[in-house]
Amino acid sequence: MRAARLIKMVLLLQSRPAMTAAELAAELEVSERTVTRDAQALSEAGVPVYAERGRAGGYRLVGGYRTRLTGLARDEAEALFLSGLPSALREMGLEDAASAARLKVSAALLPSLRDASSSAARRFHLDAPSWYHEPETPELLPVIADAVWDDRLVRARYRRGGGREGGGDRDRTEVTRELAPYGLVLKAGVWYLCARAGDDFRVYRIDRFTSVEPADERFERDEAFDLPAFWEERAADFARSLLRTEVTVRVSESGARRLPYAGDRAAAAEALAEAPPAGPDGWRTVVLPVESLDVAYSQLLSLGPELEVMAPEELRSRFASAAERLRELYR
Repeated sequence: MRAARLIKMVLLLQSRPAMTAAELAAELEVSERTVTRDAQALSEAGVPVYAERGRAGGYRLVGGYRTRLTGLARDEAEALFLSGLPSALREMGLEDAASAARLKVSAALLPSLRDASSSAARRFHLDAPSWYHEPETPELLPVIADAVWDDRLVRARYRRGGGREGGGDRDRTEVTRELAPYGLVLKAGVWYLCARAGDDFRVYRIDRFTSVEPADERFERDEAFDLPAFWEERAADFARSLLRTEVTVRVSESGARRLPYAGDRAAAAEALAEAPPAGPDGWRTVVLPVESLDVAYSQLLSLGPELEVMAPEELRSRFASAAERLRELYR
């Protein structure tokens, strides 16, 4: 414990010209008396810690005692500090490790690059969760993250069932799986595990795990596995799997521009590309894949008078009824 604190103290002093006893005590979460004892211990161990007395005094390192990463340019240093996601690291239980790593890098940088961390933080921030959803950290995420880092097999119980991702728990059953956890993905505030189950790679929602027990043995990672490519392919497959039916609509020029934002963007863009050219009135007929008629109703209704449902008749009747009710409201 003390050894780690002494190392952190040296790194703090390397990253700044000087620090007062109060500042060091706050960073190290100890008393100022402990800071004084630690500084003396470092000095006795050969680390050139110098204490300046007086109101403007403090502690500093002398004699050029530091390791410098002279090969880093400013843009490279700033990009380095953008690589971490604070909220994601915190949820995985890696916040302290990331903080120590950033501190070590800051201490090793040339003085002219010491502000790279604050420079990047002032200019860029990533807020991963989607709007109107309060993010919740899955309880088992740190355990799974440890297994991912350690290439350690896990025995897990997983709650599965039909319906859309993010739906209720009704009709879901629990299964037990032996998994080789390859990687974690954070998508719109939801954590997913990409793992090998037997000979297949699959995707699991972290919040559906009910128990995870790390095994003693590790697995041999397939070096050909590409996490970003795997996720992109599976995410596209999942999105396409939801589009189980089709509707035929006519859209105006404005409606055609807005159609990709009313539902699945890729499906809408593809449908528009395959649709015949617009008629003399500027309207186009589009056969659009949708998840269900209920979902299509809620999504396409947002286009208002820029879209006309042609088929199926059931959906057209619902739109006609909605239009009639709107006419009564705004008469």
